[in-house]
Amino acid sequence: MSGTQGQSGAPRIAGVRIIAAKELRGYFVSPVAMIFLSIFLVASLFTFFWVDGFFARNLADIRPLFEWMPALLIFLVAALTMRQWSDEQKMGTMELLFTLPVPTWKMVLGKFLAGWALMGVALALTVGIPLSVATMGDLDWGPVIGGYAGAMMLAGAYLAIGLFVSSTTDNQIVSLMVTLVLLGLLYLAGAPQVTALAGAAGAEILSSIGAGSRFASIARGVFDLRDIFYYLSITGAFLTLNTYALESKRLDRNVSGERGLLGRRVLAGLVALNLLLPNLWIAPASAARLDITQRGEYSISTATKTVIQGLQDPVTIIGYFSGKTHPLLQPLVPRIRDLIKEYESVGRGVIRTRFIDPRENEEEEKEANETYGIKSIPFRISERHQDAVVNSYFNIVVRQGDEHVVLGFQELIEVSARGPENIEVKLQNPEYAITRAIKRVSEGFQSLENVFARLEEKAELTAVISPQTLPDDFKKIPEMIDKVAREIQGRSGGKLEYKVVNPDVTRQDTPQEIYNTYRIKPMMAGLFSNDYFYLHLFVKVGAKAELIPPQADQTEADIRKNLEAALRRRTPGFLKTIGMVVPRETPQQPMFPGQMPPQPREGFQTLRRALSENYTVETVDLSKGVVPPHIDVLLLMQPEKAGDKERFAVDQFLMRGGNLVAVTSGYKLDMSSMGKLAVVKVESGLEDLLKHYGVIAGKDLVLDTQNHPLPVPVERSVGGFRVQEIKLFKYPYFVDIRSDGFDKDNPILSGLPGVAMHFASALRLEDKPKLGDRKVSELIRSSENSWTTSSSEVQPDFEKYPETGFADPPADRARQLLGVAMTGSFDSYFADKPSPLFGTGADKEKDGKAADRTGRTLKKSPDTAKLVVLSSTEFVNDTILMMSRQMGSDQGMLGVKLIENIIDWSLEDATMLGIRSRGTVARTLRPMEKSAQEKYEWINYLTALIGLAVVFGMGVQQRRARRMDLLPREEALGGKGGEA
Repeated sequence: MSGTQGQSGAPRIAGVRIIAAKELRGYFVSPVAMIFLSIFLVASLFTFFWVDGFFARNLADIRPLFEWMPALLIFLVAALTMRQWSDEQKMGTMELLFTLPVPTWKMVLGKFLAGWALMGVALALTVGIPLSVATMGDLDWGPVIGGYAGAMMLAGAYLAIGLFVSSTTDNQIVSLMVTLVLLGLLYLAGAPQVTALAGAAGAEILSSIGAGSRFASIARGVFDLRDIFYYLSITGAFLTLNTYALESKRLDRNVSGERGLLGRRVLAGLVALNLLLPNLWIAPASAARLDITQRGEYSISTATKTVIQGLQDPVTIIGYFSGKTHPLLQPLVPRIRDLIKEYESVGRGVIRTRFIDPRENEEEEKEANETYGIKSIPFRISERHQDAVVNSYFNIVVRQGDEHVVLGFQELIEVSARGPENIEVKLQNPEYAITRAIKRVSEGFQSLENVFARLEEKAELTAVISPQTLPDDFKKIPEMIDKVAREIQGRSGGKLEYKVVNPDVTRQDTPQEIYNTYRIKPMMAGLFSNDYFYLHLFVKVGAKAELIPPQADQTEADIRKNLEAALRRRTPGFLKTIGMVVPRETPQQPMFPGQMPPQPREGFQTLRRALSENYTVETVDLSKGVVPPHIDVLLLMQPEKAGDKERFAVDQFLMRGGNLVAVTSGYKLDMSSMGKLAVVKVESGLEDLLKHYGVIAGKDLVLDTQNHPLPVPVERSVGGFRVQEIKLFKYPYFVDIRSDGFDKDNPILSGLPGVAMHFASALRLEDKPKLGDRKVSELIRSSENSWTTSSSEVQPDFEKYPETGFADPPADRARQLLGVAMTGSFDSYFADKPSPLFGTGADKEKDGKAADRTGRTLKKSPDTAKLVVLSSTEFVNDTILMMSRQMGSDQGMLGVKLIENIIDWSLEDATMLGIRSRGTVARTLRPMEKSAQEKYEWINYLTALIGLAVVFGMGVQQRRARRMDLLPREEALGGKGGEA
């Protein structure tokens, strides 16, 4: 293209295209492209597979590829841009460029696009990573697309800054160092270590400035208008400044040139400011975003919008977040704030929001402590010269009228440790927690006056307190109890009787008298003390009583909350009720002679606490043959030796259309076996009952090559000393079930990446005719490489089998059924049997068969009855869950989530089940041997090498063409005189 043509006829973009092509060709003719791409690929693959330990993480995502991208590009872009304009000035070719009939902005844009294209080539060479990860697990492509798009925008901003710096100096080293400093400052501004030093407002401002924090937001799979405009504005502003810097060198230093320079300087400054300032204006626009993740993990769901639209009275959401908190928590605060603001936007006036830093306002902190029972959490942080402890708040209060729900660290944050120095902190599912709280305050909770109005008889509040022997930590508690109790009594309308019992602890027979009356035992004042005390609070409605345990650090708000919650639980109709049938622990011997033995605890405490967040949980005794009528779901956890009355209670509960969940197995963990793993066989007594319903409970243990590891202590010699350490071994009795073993059409399993079933037994279904018209879901199955054994020997034998601890699996392996869900009509097990409650063994029909003669036994259930059977009891056992947490894994809690999903499904709470399924869950890799992992790793290395070989071939071709002078002269810049 000639100069005259360039000025008149050719499209404006032609000059930019020619310069970009010339610069890009220059990269490949010289070693620049090869060096840049090689370093980029080596650093990316190294951090992905080794620094972040991709296979050790066991997650099907490519987040490690992008985690280091902002820092890595600082060095690569600085090295790439340092010579772009500096070389032109140093070699004296800048004057030649100024004589060409090409506007300065075209030259700037051409060089920028060339560098940007090279960055695109570098990223394209890593595409093999997500493709290979997609074959190893269920990869969410939303964060992948977001990561690549964010990397291109980040590279564009870095390139613009680097080109501007290069245009201001003729020294490459100076250009390199200044670019490194500027890009480093831009990255560090949003780093958690820096934002932790600022207050809440300062941290948010720094995060909005930091290039790394903006990139992390896009890499999640969320295109936020604020993040996109941030990168575009930085790119545009520095390209404008680059153009001005070159124009200032073009103009002569005469009077007219000075005037022109001043005008261009003002114009460039105005343009740059107009590009950057809108970042402040659009900062509040949190709703302008597109969530491209597979389940829309970072957007409010339709189910939540339905809940909000159904609100009759305003709900206030208050965020209590400290300005100075742990560096790992700081980046999560803006995300929660944006989510809460989105609630306000969707609510259109019915949702109100506030954000408070209690550390900055004593009155607000006092209200948080006394009204809501919120306390600061101490975090240990490392400051510049020493370790320090910072007390900070991280809570959300959802309030409607006088009622409120407090969401704290446990409900909002998930912490997992993948090593002593590798701790990951992330949000659990804040939408589920907040929406659940909104439902509870708007539907489950009513004013305390309404609670008492619905009581058909008086409630009793009894405080058994021995003030003379209370430890110092408890001295203030009785006064607070009395104050709160009298306040509630005043609001009861005469339906609450309050009394205080002061036991005479000096009498020897007092403990027995108190136990006979209230069924409670005293607490010891100290570990080696002979003194004891009482501090027990009872709420009793009719025959139902609930003990509220004392806590030394509780406030008035805690006491009020516990009392009101107990009253609501004892009032029918407020919360759905789950009846748990659980075995009690074996009674323990007292620690010291003369002490009363501790009362045995009920099992599955972790599960019970999780269910209590949404439901009323009661322990049910089936020995009387009846399930209380207010029970909505009957949860049988590890039933043992059930008799006729227990079977009759379960059967009749199902016959009245109840929701029955049976978690049963032929084996349970033997806690009495010290120093080794052992299981014992158990008879649930429900085998015939479940078989009648169509589910045959097997008596063999299931093993699987796809399994969770077992931590085993091993000893090794170090310098003559024996050192014990923990190693993880594959343990076939911990069956690992992934999504390919799920019934994907069943909503129970939505949102679960997998679940482990420990010491499970196999299930079988009766033939189709016996199941009738019931809807049957084969809920959970083990992998194809599973088998069964009748042996109860589960301890690994590393002496006999050094590698695995177990013999090789048999050849005949197949999937085993471990979970079943049924909906429909069931026939009673006792339809043709005498009732254990109403009939007698002498009842006979004319044909000689025993049968119910009273007519009180329900013979058939409605078609709304639901039955779920799981063949492992240990997967939610407290011991197993504690073992999982000690390994730094959250996989154990997936079993608890499975039970929660089953309860939601049983109660047809589709809203909460849908929101729960959208939570950020771990997408784990499918199990593979070490050799397979190495194969995938080498595939990615080879893919990158092939890409580099192609690039190298292009460079060789360009160099050969240049030597042979085969490049058309028409493509040379300016059309004559060769390449500039």
